[in-house]
Amino acid sequence: MKAIMRSIVLLVVVLGLQAESNAQGVKMPQASSGQTIIQDFGLGKITLTYSRPNMKGRKIFGALEPFGKVWRTGANSATVIKFSDDVTIEGKDIPAGEYGLFTIPDKTSWTVILSKTSKTWGAYTYNAADDFARFTVKPMTMKESMETFTIQFANVKPTTAQLHLMWENTAVAINLSTSVDEKVMAGIDAAMKGDKKPYFQAAQYYFENGKDLKTALNWMNEAEKADPKAPWVKLWKGRVQLKMGDKAGAQATAQSGIDIATEIKNDEYIRLNTQLLAEAKK
Repeated sequence: MKAIMRSIVLLVVVLGLQAESNAQGVKMPQASSGQTIIQDFGLGKITLTYSRPNMKGRKIFGALEPFGKVWRTGANSATVIKFSDDVTIEGKDIPAGEYGLFTIPDKTSWTVILSKTSKTWGAYTYNAADDFARFTVKPMTMKESMETFTIQFANVKPTTAQLHLMWENTAVAINLSTSVDEKVMAGIDAAMKGDKKPYFQAAQYYFENGKDLKTALNWMNEAEKADPKAPWVKLWKGRVQLKMGDKAGAQATAQSGIDIATEIKNDEYIRLNTQLLAEAKK
């Protein structure tokens, strides 16, 4: 009888080991999916990697994630954010580099932390001594509930953007900015000394960033000489003329742009030059 029992126990053990071995080879979806976002910003990029937990019917802030406690700002490994260029976050200068992104949620304010330690599981080994910077931001209440924790870049402009954190009915916006003018102007100056001068792109930058309009117009004229049948050059030259107060010149340039765009059947630049013509006639 004892021999039979030993055989049964041995069989159960063997079957259990086989089942465990088979389970190890089965792929399962992650409970908290991973995501990496790469956002162009200024002249560089911001890369953010995090895991996205779901609510699953649970109360999140003040319960699953207690108020006043450091949170990994996601699930699994701590959230990591990397800047290829220097940026400014909520008024504080942040050098290019990789940081751990932690937060401390609270009812009326959140503390956002950039840590010099970016490789860590959760916030279990978080150490305030490793903080590079802290920012205080105000949480907002969303009308619609967000099931999956979401981080996204929003309101992205050439030198400003926001990083949004959203989960449950709470949203947080973190303001980012970067300075590119000095680098761009230096690049334009250097390029203008070369054989292939970027007249069109340089004139656009001058127009959009409050630089000398006479220089912008001279460069647009050079771009026009190089490509007289380009309706986009006509459009931007007309915009410069209009901004300088030369309505008659802007009207003539816009009409030329319409004629060229019509000839090459480019509906987009027919529309844009038509809009410019209407503005110049006001």
